[in-house]
Amino acid sequence: MAWDEWEQLKSEAAQRDSARTQLNEAPPGGGGTAGDGDLVVHDDELGKMGNTAYELRQKLGVDSDFARPSTFTASIDLFNDGLDMGAALTELHDAWNTQAGTLKDACAHISNHFDFTRAQHAKDQVQVATSLPVSKIDDYIK
Repeated sequence: MAWDEWEQLKSEAAQRDSARTQLNEAPPGGGGTAGDGDLVVHDDELGKMGNTAYELRQKLGVDSDFARPSTFTASIDLFNDGLDMGAALTELHDAWNTQAGTLKDACAHISNHFDFTRAQHAKDQVQVATSLPVSKIDDYIK
């Protein structure tokens, strides 16, 4: 490869990277449209999502445990009969319980996060409503 060819390839690569790499930037000619920048929180939607996560956790608690007793009994019986499959089944049983517990914990975490978000949003609303002086509100109304 000749030096000129190397320089040409470096230049082309730099141009491609500069065209791809863009930071958050407003489009030329002005900002966004009205209303796009407002954060809207619907308390009832947060409640529904939190409740769905809670219900999923409860369902996982029941459904993931359905085969646990029979799996454990089978693993013990196989192990006592001298089969290596019994130990492997016990290991699978334990791994399943660990993973199911992790999934239930994640659902609980999500549900709790929605509860916290709802409570925090309510506090923020009160703080905003009480921090604006009446004269400022009058200015916005006029």
